[in-house]
Amino acid sequence: MVPGMGADRRFSGFDDFFPYYVAMHSKAATRQVHFAGTLAGAVLAAYGVLTGRPRLLAAFPVVGYGAAWSSHFLIEGNNPATFGHPLWSLRGDLRMMAMMFAGRDAELDEIAKAWLAEDRPLPAS
Repeated sequence: MVPGMGADRRFSGFDDFFPYYVAMHSKAATRQVHFAGTLAGAVLAAYGVLTGRPRLLAAFPVVGYGAAWSSHFLIEGNNPATFGHPLWSLRGDLRMMAMMFAGRDAELDEIAKAWLAEDRPLPAS
């Protein structure tokens, strides 16, 4: 984990949190695994609803979080922001995915680099 980037920090709101969230996904491969895992989980859940198999709804968090958390530990080398900020992390994931779907992955790279380059005191809990 990158020093000073624990899950115990406080943010003034989601807009303050989002650059941090993107920085915790600074590698394109991490973002791609998140995208694929969340999309696969959502497709399985939708399939479950459409076919009357409600057990497949459980696939959404299992597949989505399983892929995402694995990417943090194996690719990014940090802890998922979900551990400290679950709702904002979900919102951040959806926003990050929307940006990727819109072809704005380079912008995500810039957000991550800018946040990681800042030398500022981090909020404490």
